[in-house]
Amino acid sequence: MAKGKRTYVWFYSEETGNLVHVTNINKKNFWPGEKLSLRKYNKITKKHEVLKMKEIKKG
Repeated sequence: MAKGKRTYVWFYSEETGNLVHVTNINKKNFWPGEKLSLRKYNKITKKHEVLKMKEIKKG
């Protein structure tokens, strides 16, 4: 069976190290090893901060 085009990723906080956001991305839009960073609101620290991407390993 063929692999899907989308994969799930975690976004974790650089300041606290906690998992903040989970979403899926299209693998076709990223080069291997390329990391995405987002600026989103963290409820724990109660401020906006940069979140780094970490791919979820399935299986």
